[in-house]
Amino acid sequence: MNKNENIIWHNNKVSYEERCHVLGQKGLVVWFTGLSGSGKSTIAVELEKMLNEAGRAVYLLDGDNIRHGINSDLGFSDEDRNENIRRISEIAALFQDAGVITLVSFISPFRKMREFARERAGKNNFIEVYVNTDYETCRKRDPKGLYKKQIPNFTGRDSSYEEPENPELILDTTQKNAEECAKEVLRIICQYLER
Repeated sequence: MNKNENIIWHNNKVSYEERCHVLGQKGLVVWFTGLSGSGKSTIAVELEKMLNEAGRAVYLLDGDNIRHGINSDLGFSDEDRNENIRRISEIAALFQDAGVITLVSFISPFRKMREFARERAGKNNFIEVYVNTDYETCRKRDPKGLYKKQIPNFTGRDSSYEEPENPELILDTTQKNAEECAKEVLRIICQYLER
């Protein structure tokens, strides 16, 4: 929330309910969190395809892609990581308010920032998905070659990752493939949309 007294919120003439009526769905934020290489983006990409094929308005916000544009000015200090998540939380909340199912795939290592994202979207419009893949498995997969580079402040190695305490869903990609995991998330999304 902006604390500048000279900035006033401008109300629209189209309500959230009216936007949702046009789309035939409610807006929702599905937040994927986990270590690099856990499978977050792979699952989210599969899920986006499934939702699109089902005729749903859906958009995927991926951590690496966002750092090419909106967050290209941020590094990987704790302060920059928090700002990274603050910005994407605000963007995801706007997408949700537009009635779009918004898939967010970010490591998002700190609980307080994931809670901030939940508050911005609205607790009833937010699904936290913890892709719980252990560090060793992620290191062996290393799909982007990041673990080999010995990057400073690397999450899980020399920068902490705070596991979610009460996620709506926990996925183990050592036991299930991306399509199976995406179907699990899809089932929960359907339950939320039917409320």
